[in-house]
Amino acid sequence: MPSVLVVEDDPSIRQSLIEVLAEHGYAVRSAADGFGGLRELTQTPVDAVVLDLGLPDLDGGDALRMIRGISSVPVLVATARDDEAEIIKLLNAGADDYLVKPFSGGQLIARLAAVLRRTSHVPPAGAGAAPAAASAAPRPATVGELVVDPGARTAFLAGRELRLTRREFDLLAFLARHAGQVVSKRRLLTEVWREPYVDDQTVDVHLSSLRRKLGERAAAPRYLRTVRGVGIKLVAPR
Repeated sequence: MPSVLVVEDDPSIRQSLIEVLAEHGYAVRSAADGFGGLRELTQTPVDAVVLDLGLPDLDGGDALRMIRGISSVPVLVATARDDEAEIIKLLNAGADDYLVKPFSGGQLIARLAAVLRRTSHVPPAGAGAAPAAASAAPRPATVGELVVDPGARTAFLAGRELRLTRREFDLLAFLARHAGQVVSKRRLLTEVWREPYVDDQTVDVHLSSLRRKLGERAAAPRYLRTVRGVGIKLVAPR
């Protein structure tokens, strides 16, 4: 049974989250503040953390960085801040995904399940174990001076390793695997995010962050080229 730590200071919201998660088969622990959450995390490991950013003792961003200092556990942040710059900041600080308040229980469960599918071998609650299958590790993809290795989960640009979040790497690896092809945002949502409760803005936020790390801007693209009205493609710079 996957375990989740809920860090939320509002008692009614915290209880609601606990009930929704428990109903869907998750073992749930909780904390009412940031330091309490850190104590829980150091005492007993969990499979995922749902972290509210409006905590009474710690700024949520600081709490996220402190979690990242002691654990690589997937973190789903819940925030009332929906501007792109703030979301990019959270993703760069180590968040695996985010939810903008208010959100439904169904949205929470779908995003949490997707995070667990991407970041661990722990199946989402209610999911059967996948059959074992032997398969060759995917080969690294080279596009210009960019080398993306899905097996090692590393990406290098001109010999310099890129510091990517899990989602940024998944997105870049998918585009590298389909280098030169125009990929629609809908396809990215289906094959990278693999969840129904995501909109195009989520893709835009991650692409914007990825562009910065590749040293480019939408107005002056090098690797990530937008085909207006169709999608995005990864190409070697001209």
